[in-house]
Amino acid sequence: MLFDKIEELERRYQELEALLSDPVVLGNQPEFRKLSREHSDLTALVQAYRNYKRIVGEIEGNRELLADPEMKEMAEAELESLEEQKTALEAEIKVLLLPKDPNDDKSVILEIRAGTGGDEAALFAGDLFRMYSRFAETNRWRVEIISASESEKGGFKEVVASVEGEGVFAKLKYESGTHRVQRVPETEAQGRIHTSACTVAIMPEAEDVDIDINPTDLKIDVYRSSGAGGQHVNTTDSAVRITHIPTGTVVACQEERSQIKNRAKAMKVLKTRILDNILQEQNAKLAADRKQQVGSGDRSERIRTYNFPQGRMTDHRIGLTLYRLDAIMAGDIAEIADALRAHYQMEALQAQSEAA
Repeated sequence: MLFDKIEELERRYQELEALLSDPVVLGNQPEFRKLSREHSDLTALVQAYRNYKRIVGEIEGNRELLADPEMKEMAEAELESLEEQKTALEAEIKVLLLPKDPNDDKSVILEIRAGTGGDEAALFAGDLFRMYSRFAETNRWRVEIISASESEKGGFKEVVASVEGEGVFAKLKYESGTHRVQRVPETEAQGRIHTSACTVAIMPEAEDVDIDINPTDLKIDVYRSSGAGGQHVNTTDSAVRITHIPTGTVVACQEERSQIKNRAKAMKVLKTRILDNILQEQNAKLAADRKQQVGSGDRSERIRTYNFPQGRMTDHRIGLTLYRLDAIMAGDIAEIADALRAHYQMEALQAQSEAA
């Protein structure tokens, strides 16, 4: 049944290839983009399946050679390698068949808030924002600050930013949670290690088709920007604060000189937060029906510790410890993102197997 499904998807893939070269489709850009996205989603699975069928064919050919005394030794060695490739491809195909998170391709709203630890927590919030910004640079994503509350001694009490690019949510979605830091603050005369914390929220950016907000449910206030100076201060009421009355969600933006731009940015964050709350409620309902929710991103959970004296980062969810903290804080977090994705894929496979 599994391979019948894949055969059906391969036929659909071939159909899409034909459609994408059809002049009628080429002239209809919305339809072309839709079909291109579907084609792209199927490419990895179809290629893995075609490789699998090729390997199975080579295995059958080598088994026939076992009857030949002169070819037996070579065929046995070849068979061992082919069987390993077949097993690896079977595992890859199972992962590729998992239901795709519809938000994986979306850009995100990143929110970092200083928690316990006062000034040290704010400094760490700044460190985390730099870490994600540099990771974004390596992936050619665009980072834009929407709102920020800076701390007097550096860092942020809170920073909200958009991260735009291909597959942002897929790589960052497991970063949501409480991040703990252990280090000696510069102001600590006794050299004692302090523990501080920040919360990180990664929310898929809401699109107009995702959520519809009634304008009558909004309270919009404008006021004069304030801050440390420069672009944060002007003499007009350009800052915007939007309150969604039914949920009590409040978003403010004053980064731009234009009231119109600040209003647009604030609305984007507001829609994203409301959508995220809806998704969190849906995930909570799903979690009640199974032992562990895959990729819940529970923000009350301490997910990671950054220990500076030991140069160590530990992700508590998967037991991953790396002793290269300087590189991690410089944005080299691809290994962590890949390990988390692999872990939750295996959990999803296990849950799928138990449900079958």
